Amino acid sequence: MTRLVYRVWSEEEGQDIAEYAVMLAVILVIVVGTLRLIGSNANNVFSSAASTLQ
Repeated sequence: MTRLVYRVWSEEEGQDIAEYAVMLAVILVIVVGTLRLIGSNANNVFSSAASTLQ
């Protein structure tokens, strides 16, 4: 029984997929947050420039 627990605990093959999934989720959160922030600021800048030109 202890050998089975040790073998399951020490296997690292399945951890790679979980680590990649966590990294992908973190990257997606950062990208989406950045796009939302830049998108709203870019809209304000273009609106301000358009009203100045009129």
